[in-house]
Amino acid sequence: MDLFFILSKLFWVIVNPGNLLILLLVLALLKGWKTLSSSIALCLLFITFYPAGNLLLQPLEKRFSLPVTLPENIAGVIVLGGAEEAELSSIWQQPQFNMAAERDMAILPLMQRYADVPIILTGGSGSVRKPEFRGADVLQSWLQGQQLDHRVIFERDSRNTFENAIYSQGVLPAGIEFNDSRGWLLVTSAYHMPRSVGIFRAQGWNVIPYPVDYYSMPAGFNSVRADLGKNLHELSIGVREWVGLGAYFLTDKTDQLFPSETLEISLNE
Repeated sequence: MDLFFILSKLFWVIVNPGNLLILLLVLALLKGWKTLSSSIALCLLFITFYPAGNLLLQPLEKRFSLPVTLPENIAGVIVLGGAEEAELSSIWQQPQFNMAAERDMAILPLMQRYADVPIILTGGSGSVRKPEFRGADVLQSWLQGQQLDHRVIFERDSRNTFENAIYSQGVLPAGIEFNDSRGWLLVTSAYHMPRSVGIFRAQGWNVIPYPVDYYSMPAGFNSVRADLGKNLHELSIGVREWVGLGAYFLTDKTDQLFPSETLEISLNE
């Protein structure tokens, strides 16, 4: 198990906004720091009523858009895992999905549109403690029930987006190239698309962004809602993605801090 994977998990335990606020609150109470305690209370009050995550998610989700017209001829489709609840699926003996289920839902219409291209679902386990529960196995079970699993190549060893890009190369059918000039449709959550595009490009993939699973609303007073759980969840998604962009850039897993359409255009030329 590589050091980057372990450190990234430990770091996120600390900087996850919900965890960080609780840790700071406990410290403030133990030390008697009233100013810090009051500041944390005000911060939680603000998050309770205002979806601050919109401010972080909007630029991420707007970075790429669906192609106005899908290309007629592509090299294949890559779907990033993360929508599958592998441990819950094992416990309840039926496929379980989370709020990112649009990633996997996109497979069916793309199967119908592109009948003769490879479709890769890449997703193992992102858990340090329970690596035996793998996302690709969940989707394979779900597609088996519809007799469609034969159309999909399942890559089940990757633990993060960098490994998605690396290990997907190893499951390509003979004669299929990851840098094919026709391009691969890359399917993932819209907020995760900038980092995914940067990582796949850095590994030589020619990808066409196909974002799904949107979370953010335009920031403004109309988006006010009293829902601490949802607001904190979306804030955590935004913080994690921006931290991920920086971490992957600093560790040379991507050569663009905030990838855009520009390089994609030059690849196709």
